[in-house]
Amino acid sequence: MADVQLRGVRKSFGSISIIKGIDLDIADGEFCVFVGPSGCGKSTLLRMIAGLEQISAGDLRIGGKSVVNVEPADRGIAMVFQSYALYPHMTVRDNIGFGLRMTGHSAADIASRTARAAEMLQLGPLLDRKPAQLSGGQRQRVAIGRAIVRQPGVFLFDEPLSNLDAALRVQMRIEIAKLHSELKATMIYVTHDQVEAMTMADKIVVLSAGQVEQVGSPLELYHRPNNLFVAGFIGSPKMNFIGVDHVASNQVGLPGGRMMTIDGLDLPASAGRLTLGIRPEHLVLTSAEDADLSCSLRVAEYLGSETMFYATVTDGTELTIRADGLAKQRAGEALHLKLPGKACHVFDASGRALHNGDLTR
Repeated sequence: MADVQLRGVRKSFGSISIIKGIDLDIADGEFCVFVGPSGCGKSTLLRMIAGLEQISAGDLRIGGKSVVNVEPADRGIAMVFQSYALYPHMTVRDNIGFGLRMTGHSAADIASRTARAAEMLQLGPLLDRKPAQLSGGQRQRVAIGRAIVRQPGVFLFDEPLSNLDAALRVQMRIEIAKLHSELKATMIYVTHDQVEAMTMADKIVVLSAGQVEQVGSPLELYHRPNNLFVAGFIGSPKMNFIGVDHVASNQVGLPGGRMMTIDGLDLPASAGRLTLGIRPEHLVLTSAEDADLSCSLRVAEYLGSETMFYATVTDGTELTIRADGLAKQRAGEALHLKLPGKACHVFDASGRALHNGDLTR
């Protein structure tokens, strides 16, 4: 059993607080992704779990045992870094097995574990090569193999794909997901790329300024964000935000003067100024007569399978619209949009979600 529990975990460097009291449970066998912008504390939190950064306050348990004062080598974890950190003078076989040799494992055990890791990662034909003879993706697989042979209770990944090109990133995402399915081990993965988080995670932890903004499954965070930060960070392209005025319990006034009814929204008259959120794929191109909102098209990206429109409303609000790949509109044209009420989210002045869209209605 290798569940991970954090209780009131804090990290400070002098008077500067980096991690500001985090409580989190990661179940045995779960794939948990820490995601957030640069500087939010996600790598620091991972290094605290690994034992590479000392915890300033709080408790950390792995497999039910407190490891706050336990050395990294004795925590039952293995870490894969952004840098491959391979020994250039060693073969792939020797790089994978090096850690086991240092801990006194027998030659037979090292050979057996190395062979199994190589098979899982499709490194068999490369075992006698040196790192300089490998591609970036192959080097990263060697680094993962070095972690696998340790048979840890918890795997830690610190932005392992950031040095790879776009095609290799997709390939490695698939390989790491397959690895998790095969090993059924607890994995904690750090990235600033929310696409990686959405495609790989069982659970996503969204961090901002050293605090947890929301924890949930990828689809939960996508469809039911707790606040503006999560709504804007999860999703690519990000959610559109439109300033609206609260008119009645379930009605808001859009830029341009149109009224919009949002089923399920029930607010007091004092609600005042609100923010309406809607994702690019939920904006529907329509005629001027049926439109809830009109805007001017600034830039169009024709991508084949889809078209991305970037437009501006009269009040200066910028919108992103994901349209059909055969859309013909050009920059400078007016776009007329329908906003399905069931797809709309509403946030108060502090950014807290008051209402989440329900696409099942």
